[in-house]
Amino acid sequence: MSSITPEWTPDSWRSKPIKQCPEYPDQKALQKSLAELKKLPPIVHPREIVKLKEHLRDVAQGKAFLLQGGDCAELFDYCQQDVIESKIKLLLQMSLVLIWGADKRVVRIGRMAGQYAKPRSSPMEMVDGREVPSFRGDILNGFHVDERELDPNRLVKAYHHSAATLNYIRAAISSGIADLHRPLDWGLGHVRDPALKAKYQEAVTFLTDMLRFMQTIGADKSHNLDTVDLFTSHEGLLLEYEQSLTRLLESPSLPGTPSKKEYYDTSAHFLWIGDRTRQLDHAHVEFFRGIANPLGVKIGPTTPASDLLDMLRTLNPSREPGKITLITRYGASKVVDLLPAHIRAVEDSEYKQTVVWQCDPMHGNTQSVSGGIKTRRFSDIFSELQQTLRIHREQGSYLGGVHLELTGDAVTECLGGSEGLDEDDLSTNYTSFCDPRLNEKQALELAFLVADHYRCERKEKKDQA
Repeated sequence: MSSITPEWTPDSWRSKPIKQCPEYPDQKALQKSLAELKKLPPIVHPREIVKLKEHLRDVAQGKAFLLQGGDCAELFDYCQQDVIESKIKLLLQMSLVLIWGADKRVVRIGRMAGQYAKPRSSPMEMVDGREVPSFRGDILNGFHVDERELDPNRLVKAYHHSAATLNYIRAAISSGIADLHRPLDWGLGHVRDPALKAKYQEAVTFLTDMLRFMQTIGADKSHNLDTVDLFTSHEGLLLEYEQSLTRLLESPSLPGTPSKKEYYDTSAHFLWIGDRTRQLDHAHVEFFRGIANPLGVKIGPTTPASDLLDMLRTLNPSREPGKITLITRYGASKVVDLLPAHIRAVEDSEYKQTVVWQCDPMHGNTQSVSGGIKTRRFSDIFSELQQTLRIHREQGSYLGGVHLELTGDAVTECLGGSEGLDEDDLSTNYTSFCDPRLNEKQALELAFLVADHYRCERKEKKDQA
């Protein structure tokens, strides 16, 4: 790469090749929607973005753990009280289990309030023998076959649904939805394996006893137990939308230090570049190299190890700890062959201990079963996560987080888990319009399994001491 970096502007990405870019037939309507977006206030504030960056710095340095989860493709219809609350409660419950297991503070990021766009491998698909444009997420078109034409008005709708969702997240949290004084549902009736059930019961007993003890001594009166931080994230796919919400704003600074302005993408606290759009010389990398938000980059089987350093030097030239999260997603059968080289490329460079390593055990393990239904096996998801934990330990690096597609609802989209869901169960409550998600029991079970890994690791270290 050239040592001279061209000047960045919010629209410098337009001079680069671009993938997954929608071609709107009505350019006049598109420009009208973009003009409206540019006038609307930010959805998130720079102070919140900087706070998340500080938390992610701690994750990169091994002092905290990142839990990121939510829908594959968020729908406008999910902007409802019960849907939002179920995800908040699930992320809270999972984070309590992870705190118990990892003995570290947990940073929570939802795939919420903006995850309305999805990359597609083909612009067209067959539905009932008819070729129609692919569903690309509510921000672009509708799932119903009669709503598949690209509609620029959906960009503004996405803004308002994101703002409404985040507004309710803030209101619910400030009103005590995450209050640890409230009882949580720790029902384990679905767990069939006796050994697994015993481990879960140990964790549940510890957590409930801890909260009861804190109430007894009055420690539960702390305001810190009434609320939690929950940040928002989505894939930064539609650059027209992201640019319209990117603003030059004052950066929060310490008293007595000079103020400065930076470009913040105010559509979300955290954005990531997908596996299909991470080309170094393309538009998405060009756009995101100029914004101050923390960023994620999906890393998969097609990522050459040699690209990782060029990517980090482009997106984080100052080597700011926690600025970049590398989200690995290989598939359970490939992780052992690919992850070690990626770790060494980064950890043997000047970027050692500056990135957050995060495992996405979902995307590499998608398969189709009879009838063409997309699903994932819980055993494959856990296998990739388990192998990733082991490999990081062997390499002397730190797996700082997990990235999951999940819902707080009792869906039947992923096979297996302690409920023992099989192919015949998929039709019971398969509601995803895109990729299959873990239901609330499967997601909590995964948190227990990760927590158990860290508890066993701590016990080994203690025994060796």
